Amino acid sequence: KRNGATDSFPVSLRGASMSALCDPAGVVGPPGSAPSPKPAATPPSLSSQELAQEIKAFLSGVDPVHGNKLTIKEHARCAILLLRSLPPARSAVLDHLRGVFDEYVCTYLLDLENSEGRPGCVRSQGPNLDDVVQEIQAVLSEFVRMNPKAWAALVSAWSIDLMGQLSSKYAGRHGVPHASSLNELLQLWMSCKATRTLMEIYIQCLSSMISTCPDACVDALLDTSVQHSPHFDWVVAHIGSSFPNTIINRVLSCGLKDFCMHGTASADLLLFPSTTASDKRVPKIASVVGILGHLASRHSESIKQELLRMFHGSLGPTRDQQQKATVPFLLQLAVMSPTLLGTISAELVDSLKPGVLNQLHQHFASLPREDLENMVSIVVHLICQTSGGAYRTLQFLINTAMPASVITTPGLAVHDSVREACDRVIQLLLLNLQKLVYNRGSPSLAEAPPRAVPFLDELKGHVQELCVETLRLERKRFLWQHQLLVLLSVYCTPSCGSEALFYLLTLAKSQEELSLATQLYAVLSSCMSDLLPATVKKCVCQIHAGSLSEQHTTQLFQNLALIMQWEDEGPASMGHQLGQAVSSYLYDFGQLLLHQNPEVAQAASLLLSVCPMPKAIRPAHLLFLIRSAVHHFFLVLRHKCPTGISYGSRLLCCLSGASPTASKAILQYLVEGALHPGNAELFGGVSEPPAIGNDASLESARVSLLDINRRFMAAVNFSGSVWSVFHAGVIGRGLKPPHTPYQREPEEITHNIQTFMSLLLRCCGAGRSSSEPAQRPVAAVSPEAAKTVAVVLVENVCPDVTNSELAWPPEEHTRNTVERDIQIGRCFRDNPLLFQLLNLVAAGRPALCYCSVLLRGLMATLMAHWEASRENDTVSSPWHLQASCALVACMGEGHLLPPVLSNMHEIFDQLAPFEVHLLLLSVWDYMRDNSPLPQKFTFDAGTGLFFRDFSRDNDVGKYLCFLHSVLHKNIDRLGLLSGRFQT
Repeated sequence: KRNGATDSFPVSLRGASMSALCDPAGVVGPPGSAPSPKPAATPPSLSSQELAQEIKAFLSGVDPVHGNKLTIKEHARCAILLLRSLPPARSAVLDHLRGVFDEYVCTYLLDLENSEGRPGCVRSQGPNLDDVVQEIQAVLSEFVRMNPKAWAALVSAWSIDLMGQLSSKYAGRHGVPHASSLNELLQLWMSCKATRTLMEIYIQCLSSMISTCPDACVDALLDTSVQHSPHFDWVVAHIGSSFPNTIINRVLSCGLKDFCMHGTASADLLLFPSTTASDKRVPKIASVVGILGHLASRHSESIKQELLRMFHGSLGPTRDQQQKATVPFLLQLAVMSPTLLGTISAELVDSLKPGVLNQLHQHFASLPREDLENMVSIVVHLICQTSGGAYRTLQFLINTAMPASVITTPGLAVHDSVREACDRVIQLLLLNLQKLVYNRGSPSLAEAPPRAVPFLDELKGHVQELCVETLRLERKRFLWQHQLLVLLSVYCTPSCGSEALFYLLTLAKSQEELSLATQLYAVLSSCMSDLLPATVKKCVCQIHAGSLSEQHTTQLFQNLALIMQWEDEGPASMGHQLGQAVSSYLYDFGQLLLHQNPEVAQAASLLLSVCPMPKAIRPAHLLFLIRSAVHHFFLVLRHKCPTGISYGSRLLCCLSGASPTASKAILQYLVEGALHPGNAELFGGVSEPPAIGNDASLESARVSLLDINRRFMAAVNFSGSVWSVFHAGVIGRGLKPPHTPYQREPEEITHNIQTFMSLLLRCCGAGRSSSEPAQRPVAAVSPEAAKTVAVVLVENVCPDVTNSELAWPPEEHTRNTVERDIQIGRCFRDNPLLFQLLNLVAAGRPALCYCSVLLRGLMATLMAHWEASRENDTVSSPWHLQASCALVACMGEGHLLPPVLSNMHEIFDQLAPFEVHLLLLSVWDYMRDNSPLPQKFTFDAGTGLFFRDFSRDNDVGKYLCFLHSVLHKNIDRLGLLSGRFQT
C-alpha cells in the first residue's frame, strides 16, 4: 500500500472497468450482477483512491507516487493486495503471478548450473522470492479453505497449468533430467520451492473437492497432461501417489465422458468413431493412458478393480450413453496401453460367466455388421498382445465355443450366437497368429529382431497343458490346439517344437492320439531339420533328470517303437529318421533294461529291438548293452512274460548282428547265464546247495577266521572252528538243513529250453549272409559260433582244463581223473540243458572237438556206472540210459563217430548194463585211436558244411566185435536191427 496516493478516476467508472478487466473469462461483474467470490480474510482497509492507485500501479508497473519502476517483489505484493481487496481482479492477478513463479524457477535453475550441481554452493543470482512465494501460497490456501466451491476449481486449474508450462519450458535446460528419468525429474522439481508450492496448492484444492465434485480438478489435470506430456509426467506421478483411488476413478470417468462425446454417432447406437472424431478424442485418451500407466506400477490392483467395476456397471438393463460407450472405451484403452491390458485381461476373462456373455450379446446384437467386425478385429488384436493369462484366455474361448453338452445346466448355458462368436474369434485368432508368425522372417545383423507376439510368448510355458488338451480329441478343440502347437513350434524354434513333440509322444495312449505327433512332425519337418534329434535328446534328458514317471517312460518307449515300425518307407519317413535319432542314444536307453520296474525294462527292450544298429558303436557301450539285454532276457523268462521274451530275443538277435565280437559275447553271456546256479532251475537244473548251507551255518555261528588264526594251536584244535565244516554239516551243530529246490512244471521247463535254444540258434546263425541262394543248404549253426559255445561250456563245467586236451587217452587213464569226471557227470545230471547245448555244438561241425574233455569225462562216468551196476536191465537207471544214448548220438552228429558206431545207442534200452559198458568201451577205443581233431574235417563248398571222411581212419570193423557179439546174443530181439550195424 502506498500512502497518499490519489486517483482522479470516478469510483463507479473505476469499479466497472476493473470488473470487466479482471474478472475471469465468461464472468462479468457489472453493478447489480451476482457478486464475485469474497476474499477469505479481511483485506487491509483501503479507500477508493488508494485502491485506484494500486490498480494503476499493477497495470503500469510504475509507482504512481515516486514514478520509479516496481521491483518484482513490489509488483507481486501489489498483485497480492489486489487479490485480497478486489476479487474480480483474480484472473489478471493470477496471470501476473505466473511470471513470479517463472522468474523463481529460472533463477533456481541458473543457480544449479553455476554451482555445477552442488546444492551446498548455490548462490542466488537474482531477487530472493521465497517470501513472496510463501505469501502467495498463504493467500490462495486461505481462499480455498474458506470458500472451496468458489476458489478450488479456479486455483487448481491455474496451478496445474502453470506447472505444465514450467515443466515444458525448462525441459531442455542443462541440469534438467530427461522425461524418462521420472524419479530424478520429480526430485528436481520438488526441491524447487516454487513448483513445490504449486503442487501443494493443487493438492489442497483437490482435497477440498474430493468429497463433492473433483471432476473439475481432474479435468484440468487431463488437459494439462495432454498439452505438456511427457514433461508433465512427474506431476501426474506425484498426485497419483497422493490420491490413487480418486485419480484413477475420476481420470477414467472424465476419459469416458470425452470418449462418449466424440465417439457417439447417435443417441441409441455407439459406433467406433471416425477419423475426425478420433483425432479429437485421442489426445484425451492418450492422457488417460499415460496417467494410468504411471500409476500401474504401484496401484495396479486399484486400476484393475475400477476397470472391472466400470465393465460390469455398463451391463445393466437400463443403460445411458456413457454405459453404452464403456466397453468400446475399455477396448480403446487396452489397444493403447499393453500395461492396462495385462492388468485386467486375466481377471476380466474369469468374470465372463455365461450370464455376462449373454448380456454382452444382447447389448451388441443390434450393432451393424461392419461395427461388429471392427470390434471382433480389435478383440483378436488384443488377444495377440495379451501376455498375462494368455492360456486362461485361450481355454475360455475354446470352452465357450464348444457345443453345449447334454448335461449342461440350462441356467449356465450360453446363447448359440455367443458360441458362434467365440468360434469366429478363435478362427481369426489362429489366422492372425499365422500371419504374425510366418511374416516375421529370419533376423539378421542388419535388420531389427522379429516382432514379438506376447500371446505366444506366454503360451511357451504351457506346452504340456496344450498337448494334454489336444490329446483329448474333442471335436474342434483338438484341431484348434493342434494348429496352435504348430504355430507355437514355428515361433519358438527349435525349443517348443521338440517339447511339443516330446509331450505328444509321451502322453499318447492310442494310435489315433499318436497320429497327432506324426501330423505335427509332417508340418514342422519342412522348416525344422533337426526336430527329431532334438526331440530324442529331450527324451533322454528328461529320463536322466527323473522327470518322467515310470508309466510315462513306458508309454514313451512304446510310442517311439510303434512309429519306427509304422513308417518305415524310405529314408525320408518319420520312422526312419526317428530310428536314426534313437540309435545315437542306445547306451542311454540300454540302461533302462536294468530298471526295477519290469514294464519299463520291457518297453526299453522293445524300443531297442526295433531300432537300427548304428554303423559304429563304442565297444564299452556295446558290451554293456549285451550284458543288460542278457540279464533282461533271463528276468522275463523267469517272470513268464511272453511279450518280454519276444522283445528280449529280438534285441539279442539284433545285437548279435552288430559285429562278430558282439555275437561271440552274446553267446558267451547266454550260456554262462543259463548255467548259472540262479538260472539253472529254469531249465530243470538244480542249484548247488552245499555252499548255501555252509554259508548260512557260518553266518549263524559268527565265526571269524582272523580270530581263529590268532589263537595258539589253531591248526590242531579243530573243534568249533571253520576247519570243522564238511559236506554233511558242522560238527557240534548237526546236519545241514535239507535242500528242497523249487520244482517247475515239466511243460514250463520244456518251453524254457525251447525258447532258450531257439534264441541261441538264431544268434549262432546271425552272422550268415542273407544274400545266399535259398536253394543252397546252409548250416543252421556257424562253426565259429558253435566253437564259442563249446569253449564256454568247457570253461563253466570244467574250468581247470585247457582246450588243448583234445586227444583221448587210454581207458586206464580215467583212474587219474576220477574226481574231475565225477564233477562233469554231476554237472550234466544237475543241468539237463547241457545235453541240448552239446547237440547245438555238434550241429556246427567240427566244434564238438573242443568239448573232448567233457565228452570223455561224461563217458568215463557212465562206463563206471554200467560196469558197477548189478541190475538186470538198463531201464532201472533211466538217467544213465538217457545220458548214454544222448552222448553217443551227439558224437555221431558231430562226426566224431562213424554211423555204424553212432547208431548203437538205439539198442541200449534192450541190453543189460554190462553190455552197454562193453559197447561204450568200444566207442572209447575208437576215440582213443582216432582222436577228435578239427584238422580231420574237410569243408564242402557245395553244401557249405564240414564233413569227416571216415575211410581215412582205422578199420572200423575191429571196433564192432562187442557190438556183433551183443547182437548175436540177443538175436531174437535185435535181429531186425542188425542191418544198421554193417560197415
